[in-house]
Amino acid sequence: MTEPTTDAATPRTSRARRGPSLADVAGHAGVSTQTVSRVANGLTNVEAATRERVLASMQQLGYRPNKAARALRLGRFRSIGVMMFTLSSYGNMRTLDAIAAAAGSAGYSITLVPVEHKTQRDVSDAFTRLLDQAVDGIVILLEAHIVEEADVELPPGLPVVVIDSTPRTDYPLFDTDQNQGARLATEHLLSLGHETVWHVAGPAASYSATRREESWRRTLEAAGRPVPEVLRGDWSTASGYEFGKQIAARDDITAVFASNDQMALGVIRALHEAGRDIPGDVSVVGFDDMAESDSFWPPLTTVHQDFDVVGRLSLETLIREIESGPDAPSTTVVPTRLVTRSSTAPARAR
Repeated sequence: MTEPTTDAATPRTSRARRGPSLADVAGHAGVSTQTVSRVANGLTNVEAATRERVLASMQQLGYRPNKAARALRLGRFRSIGVMMFTLSSYGNMRTLDAIAAAAGSAGYSITLVPVEHKTQRDVSDAFTRLLDQAVDGIVILLEAHIVEEADVELPPGLPVVVIDSTPRTDYPLFDTDQNQGARLATEHLLSLGHETVWHVAGPAASYSATRREESWRRTLEAAGRPVPEVLRGDWSTASGYEFGKQIAARDDITAVFASNDQMALGVIRALHEAGRDIPGDVSVVGFDDMAESDSFWPPLTTVHQDFDVVGRLSLETLIREIESGPDAPSTTVVPTRLVTRSSTAPARAR
């Protein structure tokens, strides 16, 4: 029997198959290389029938245009950078999902750069990393006061939009109406006859948490009601649970507004474990309207945020600036709405 043989002397490079070239496509389609280049670059000065023939040849030959070379020629990379602190929060994930969907629909890719610590240095380093990635524009989703600092400078000449991060007015800003949402939650509980409303707040460094807390406080003061001590959480269910145990031990607390649904869930768990009735003993309101909030026990009254709208509008504005030049800086605030469910009820007579 003859053993199979291999040509060990043949260099690997001689066996490597190069990809089809522009000239290969032109020969296959029976057109000039210039015509193939026009089709590859998305130019419109090619007859429809010719374009279809060229595209069919590209597909049959497996030709892929050199996007890097095209980017260098056009000065555009079809890539958008996104800076954010964490992927663990519900709001960040929903907003990022909307950004990615809008970018994909417009033919852009996303480069995500997480910022590990909420410091000016880390934010500046993140900008440097994004610029090294050759992005056409940047979305800032830091949800913190750090971007307000004067010595955190955004890259000059690069389109930037900011979501839920800062009151700066030199870039387009997008956000949910945090003030409106907190006011609606607090007014709802007061309208049910509760003397005051306790607040499980988000982190002090969070821009959105601060605005919700300020609005809660202003609403109580405007109604002439006592303003309780703030219970400072960290957005997690665990922090809501710890404060919920404190709340459950007190008979004078009848209404709680938590700054997000996850902390509200922790509060609800602690109240159940202590044998307190919701909403009979304590009414609870959250903020976000997570997909699961209508399946809490009881279903959670909460403030609905349109994360999808915020993400989509911010991306549309950024892409418009990339492709057509900068607009005048503006602020877009997306309204909230209160979703009333079974976790709130009139206060019991005492």
